[in-house]
Amino acid sequence: MQSCNELAIEAISIIQAYIAQLGFRPSIHFELEGCYQSPKNKKFSLNYSLINKQLKHLDIDGELVPEYWQNQWEYVSKLNQQAPLKEAENLTRAIVKIPYLLSLQGIERTFIKPVVWSGDQGKLAIGSNNIFTNDNRVVHIPNAIQMNISASDQVGENMIANNYFGEYLQQCFMTTSLACCLLYLPEEEAFERLALKDRYGLAQELCSPIDISGGHQGSIALYKKLGKHNQKMGEQPLLFNKFNEVIVSEIDWKKTARIEHRLGASSLSYNAYVNVIYGLLNLVDAIEVYCIGNCKSLLAKEQVDVDLPKSLYDSPSGYGAISLFKQDTWFNDAINAIQGKMLKGSRMKIQGSNKLGDQLKKAIIKQYQKNPLLTSVHHNN
Repeated sequence: MQSCNELAIEAISIIQAYIAQLGFRPSIHFELEGCYQSPKNKKFSLNYSLINKQLKHLDIDGELVPEYWQNQWEYVSKLNQQAPLKEAENLTRAIVKIPYLLSLQGIERTFIKPVVWSGDQGKLAIGSNNIFTNDNRVVHIPNAIQMNISASDQVGENMIANNYFGEYLQQCFMTTSLACCLLYLPEEEAFERLALKDRYGLAQELCSPIDISGGHQGSIALYKKLGKHNQKMGEQPLLFNKFNEVIVSEIDWKKTARIEHRLGASSLSYNAYVNVIYGLLNLVDAIEVYCIGNCKSLLAKEQVDVDLPKSLYDSPSGYGAISLFKQDTWFNDAINAIQGKMLKGSRMKIQGSNKLGDQLKKAIIKQYQKNPLLTSVHHNN
């Protein structure tokens, strides 16, 4: 019997081939946030340059950079035109290797988890993004895994900017994100992360999303001319003055236009292969509509924010993430349909349980019957 990852790798290979057959090249890139615990009684700072040389040596297309909070880091995927399957491999290996690379610098504990409890201290001044008051209250740090997705046509043009393709792809993610939230919120603590701002009064300090929302600042963001902070996208400096200040720049936002799925929770249980499949399936839905010229006509008149479940499990207020995934058939049906199209005309046939989508869905659900670590909350106080 094939493992979950073996099934997922097979599915990615088939979906990549199908997208290529349609005449497009998919692009997926991840960003992963995490934290580390500094050695006690020492002034300490990570040697990011050394870590990035080590990641390159390991053939991982990404680099580590400092993040906003003290002792918080971010792994950022490099744009090396890697295929989605290689990107899934990159993130899978990075999650394993980063704690080891940090340990070589004396870091005893590296946190790749949805929340780092009591991870920092401070309170922002009212109306400020970077000025703190003298109130040293505890801050629980949310850590995300973000997935960026786009596609290019046969001449290399980014489709996100063309004929409402980006808007329709965003709508696809808005439609599927509730039923598939188990994939990107893979453990119980991921739902604690969603509640941090309200439960602990940290709305001003934290910018992590809490529901399924669109636009260019929502949890499923469409970045075209403007980014998350209303900054201009695709701005490239061309000329600097003697003070190293930019005096001439050009803007080509079409090159950087993309969908950013911002709801994923940093977790050792996050399956990069399965989430790449989730991204590619939405991309296929959008490409097929784009190819018949229907993106604009099929756009909803208005987008409505959707609440995510409060837990992996059902409650009196509604279904949990596991039940939502079990009951919905889009994920497995979409894989089965692509598999069927790719096998059409060949001697191979798909029958019953041999359908790849059904097998993969069962393998994903089975993990929650076997692994108690996925279903309990562990605070690192």
